[in-house]
This record gives sequence, C-alpha cells and structure tokens, in this order.
Amino acid sequence: MSYTALYRKFRPSRFEDVKGQEHIVTTLQNQIKADRIGHAYLFCGTRGTGKTSIAKIFARAVNCENPVEGSPCGECASCKAIAAGASMNVIEIDAASNNGVDNIREIVDEVSYSPAEGRFKVYIIDEVHMLSIGAFNALLKTLEEPPSYVIFILATTEVHKIPITILSRCQRYDFRRISIETIAERLRELMEKEQVQVEEKALRYIAKTADGSMRDALSLLDQCIAFHFGQELTYDKALDVLGAVDTEVFSRLLRHVIGREVTGCIGLLEEIVMQGRELSQFVTDFTWYLRNLLLLQSSDDIEDIIDVSSDNLVRLKEESGMLETETLMRYIRIFSELSGQIKYAPQKRILIEIALIKLCRPDMERDIGSVAERVRVIEEQLENGVVAVAAAGAVESVAASVPAKERLPLPKAIPEDVQTAVERWHDIVSHADMPMKQYLKEARLSLGGDSRLLVVVEDGLASDYFLRQEGHKELLEQMLADMTGKEIDVTVQTVPNRETFEQSYVDLSQLIHMEIEEE
Repeated sequence: MSYTALYRKFRPSRFEDVKGQEHIVTTLQNQIKADRIGHAYLFCGTRGTGKTSIAKIFARAVNCENPVEGSPCGECASCKAIAAGASMNVIEIDAASNNGVDNIREIVDEVSYSPAEGRFKVYIIDEVHMLSIGAFNALLKTLEEPPSYVIFILATTEVHKIPITILSRCQRYDFRRISIETIAERLRELMEKEQVQVEEKALRYIAKTADGSMRDALSLLDQCIAFHFGQELTYDKALDVLGAVDTEVFSRLLRHVIGREVTGCIGLLEEIVMQGRELSQFVTDFTWYLRNLLLLQSSDDIEDIIDVSSDNLVRLKEESGMLETETLMRYIRIFSELSGQIKYAPQKRILIEIALIKLCRPDMERDIGSVAERVRVIEEQLENGVVAVAAAGAVESVAASVPAKERLPLPKAIPEDVQTAVERWHDIVSHADMPMKQYLKEARLSLGGDSRLLVVVEDGLASDYFLRQEGHKELLEQMLADMTGKEIDVTVQTVPNRETFEQSYVDLSQLIHMEIEEE
C-alpha cells in the first residue's frame, strides 16, 4: 500500500479533532443540535486552517443518521459513503478550475433534484473567489433562495474578492491562524501515534515556521521525518532540512551590525550561503529575532510570549539593552521590506548584502530613523573624543578638494525680513491650501542678488502654478506678510531638478534655524 502524507492521514473526521477553531466548531454543533441549519456558509481564512476539513465534517453531520452532540457518528451508511467519497449528496467543486458560467449553471440545474438518500445535498465550493463575475451572477439567485434540502459551503483565502451580493447571503465564519502551542501539541500527539521520536524544540520550530497553518506544519514535519528516517528528529536536523539558521548565528550577525562591521556581516552571510541555507527563510527568521528584541524592550513581563529557551532569553535580554528602540525599529523596517522584495528576486544574496550594509551604514538613507541612528553614532564618537579631530580634518580636506570657482558665494547679509520668512517657513506652509501646500513643501529657499527672497521650484506643475497662473505668487506674498508682519517681495525661479539647485544656489534653510512645526 502506498504511503499517505501526514496531513491526509490525520485529517479531522469529527469536530472534536479540529484544533484552534473552537469558536466555529461550537457554533456549527449548536446549529445541528438545534436543527437551525443555514442554507449558505462562507468559510474564509488563511491556508491550512481547517476550512475544507470542517466543511466535510459538517456535510457528514447534517446527513448523519445518529449524530452525537452535533458530530457525525462515523458508523452509519451515510457517514461511511461520504467519507469514502461515494455519496451523491456531497459535491466538491474546485472553483480555480471550474470558474465559468457554464460550470455554475450545471449546479443550478442539479439543485432542483432532491437527494436520493439523506436529508441534504451539500455543495462545497473551494477557492470560490476564483469564480468569474458571470459565474457569481449565475449563482446569486440560487444562493439566496435554494430548496430546503440544499446547503452551500463556500471556502476562500481571499474574501475581499467576493462580491458583496454574495457575502450578504451567507453566514460568514473567519478561521483564525492556529497558535504555535496548539500546533506543537497536535504534532506531539500525532508523533506518539506514529511512534516517531521528535525533540520538543524541533516541534516548536516547525510549528513556528508553519505560520498558523496546521497543514503546512504536518507537511514540514513529514519532510523532516523522511530525510532522517529511523532517527530521532532533533532541532539541528530540522534546521538542516528546512534550510534554516540557528539563533546563535543571528546573535553573531546582530553584534556585527551593532559594531557597524560590514566585512563581518558579509562574511557571516557567506557562511550561511555555503551551508546551503534557504535565504528567504533566513530573512524571515532574522526579522522574527529582531521582533523578539523589540518585545523585550517594550515590556518587562514578555518572556511567556517569546518562544525561546532560557539560555537564548538571557542573550536576547543582553542584546536588547545594546540597542535604542528607534534603531531596532529601523532594522525591522529594512528587513520587512526585504522580505517582500526577496520572494521572487533572482539575486537574493545581493539584496540581503545591500540590506546588511544599510543596517551598518545609516548615512546611506535619509529617513528619520536613519538620521536618529547617525546622531547616535556621532554622540558615541563625541563621548570618545573622536569626532572633533576628525571633523576638523574632514572640513579642511573637503574645502581643499573643491576648486575656488566651483564654491558657491555666501550672501554678504541676509535681510531681517527674509530671515524671518525662512524661520517661519514651516508655519507658512502649514497654513497653505492644496496644491500650494505641496509645492511649497518641495520648494527651496535662497537669496537673490537684490536681496529678495527666492522661492526655487522644480520645472513642471509647480512652476506653472506660480509663474503661469495669475494670483498665486501674490497670494504667497500676502501669506508671508500676514505671518511676519512685513511686506516681502518674492521671486519664483525654476530648476530642472534638486541637484541643480544644490550646485547653483545657497540654501538658506542650512544657514538659518527654521522653526519645526509640531504636528
């Protein structure tokens, strides 16, 4: 006899066997016991959470000759026929491959015939979101007023793709992701039945990797057992099969990042690649590792939520004290973005190397989190007396490297009214209406040869708005007068891009302290 995969072999046959969906199981059992069975159900949730399994159990229960507390007995002729797939009363349809109008019309025609045996005809339509608009329309009327002996169970992983007219005619049940504890407990129970020795730590890692899906957990466990058949499945063996990385490696990598050691990070990544680890899984697990550090920083009583050993917990607590919260959130953001990019990327390694360099070199980015990290680095260097000497040498070297004719002349004197306008610029922008507000946010401020305020905008919509449409420049001057109490003449000039501005104009915002608006 051929081998049966674990997820098929141990598919639940009774409501009591279903794990992690008690809120749905209890409701359906109560409906069966009270004979208050609906005509249309919508089961939605992520893959492997029990949608199809519960639909089949429900189909057996409503046709069972001797139901026990709302569950099928499994012994009557109807239960055995449905379990064997030989019953004409339960019709399973895969909407992914039968999504046309003609397929649904066949169902509509069949609905008019009462069941040959049993009480109900149950139609289970899997991946129902794959139906075409025409197919949904063909199903609509029958779904609203089916014969008393017909039950529709629609299952989907993407409920947002289903028309609202269908949703309003169904009882909706949302399947939750199954917790790590529930999955690990189920795996342990099944391994005892199979008489397979599995280390507890390995079970919990497989449960975590399954990401809330019982079916994925059983498939991963099946794969690990097959690779090490006849041996005890340990944590290290599970890591080998799944191409994963031990948490000790993540600790080494994090310490390289904290020390801004790019060479150390790239070298460690080289080790991981040479060991044949799965890079997508590496990114996911390292993000999870950073998440655990953030949780430790956020609360003192979080140990029960973090699924790590006591030794690893001590190391995590030490590392959480080595990082600022803003820095850690920046690390998580960069690796979360990487998770979305790496899935279909042909050069996964290069993307990871770029992300690691970003972690070590915050000066490569211009967002607030990176600026905060750069400030932290400078503060550390100041404490060690490094920056003062280095900065002086850097300024001299930069000044010497720029030819005199390329250096931008500084204004001899900035008029008081222009200085006031620059200081209050954020406040002025905040009181403007769209689209002027957006154009002023992107504008740069400089000083003309006649000591007038220059508002420099990029060529395009912004320049058209101020130079070709009447009244807008005058409105800006009026706003400046209202805010500063002085009449300020404004000249609007255009540049093709920001680089041209930096090469051709003096940026007043760099010379004058600007008030930062608190939002």
